[in-house]
Amino acid sequence: MSIAVQTRDQFRPGYLGLFESGELASRVEEALNKLADCALCPRECQVDRAAGKIAVCQCGRHVRVSSYFAHFGEEDCLRGTRGSGTIFFSGCNLRCIFCQNFDISWQAEGEVAPPERLAEMMLELQARGCHNINFVTPEHVVPQILEALHIAAQAGLRLPLVYNTGAYDSLESLRLMDGVVDIYMPDFKFWGSEMARRYLKAADYPETARAAIKEMHRQVGPLIFDADGVAKRGLLLRHLVMPGDICGTGEIMRWIAQELGADTYVNIMAQYRPAGGVSGTQYPEIDRCLTHDEFQRAVNVAREAGLFRLDGRSTLRADIQ
Repeated sequence: MSIAVQTRDQFRPGYLGLFESGELASRVEEALNKLADCALCPRECQVDRAAGKIAVCQCGRHVRVSSYFAHFGEEDCLRGTRGSGTIFFSGCNLRCIFCQNFDISWQAEGEVAPPERLAEMMLELQARGCHNINFVTPEHVVPQILEALHIAAQAGLRLPLVYNTGAYDSLESLRLMDGVVDIYMPDFKFWGSEMARRYLKAADYPETARAAIKEMHRQVGPLIFDADGVAKRGLLLRHLVMPGDICGTGEIMRWIAQELGADTYVNIMAQYRPAGGVSGTQYPEIDRCLTHDEFQRAVNVAREAGLFRLDGRSTLRADIQ
């Protein structure tokens, strides 16, 4: 199956049309109103974040940003030659026991960024020549992103937006982002609810992720590139392989092929290591790194499921003995 390619001249970020029509301003108002009784993510904490109250995600009225920079460690199709303009949001609505960004996600360390400051970050990354704006862990800050995006678009932002998520997203939040996000990049973490309860503290994660990922795919379709191989629009799905296949890689890969299509672009990741609250605790089964054989089996099962657009770094790592 051939993969569509767009030239640079053909591409225009979706949010620009919404900005020009006034729809983006309406989305901002609607999203901000929802902060007062927050049910914007599957936790449905119903705290008044507009008044600065916090719950699981530890984020009130304004976001915290841990860091922002031109990221050269992302997939080749995102980083290109000038980097992916990555903004790491602090806080998270998941509680992954193995989180490699524990200080950011659990402890919410970072700079408080009102909308004007967040817009400045986007524009600065564009001025540096980045290929896109890459929002990392945006699930809990959709209203704040929309608010800052409206300011940035008015000031000349023209880059595609990447929504880099753990996939614990509500359909309501994704509705607010429909036509705004150009590239969705969810990580499908676990297939089984018991494993999700144990390692993410969210037993409803699998069903929530499946529904969210299908909606993301409905909005943007398969991943497409420009003539230089840089992603412009579509779904890029990540999956972190874990020791002992506790995440259900086979079931996830078969679901992707059957529900989204064999042309789904998938990055199978091998970088698991004990982190966060794993080492020396009640999680001995994942208190080790992944073996090469475990990763090779994960790539093989994806190929057997019919998936043929596997990220090049994944397949290279698996095929090297």
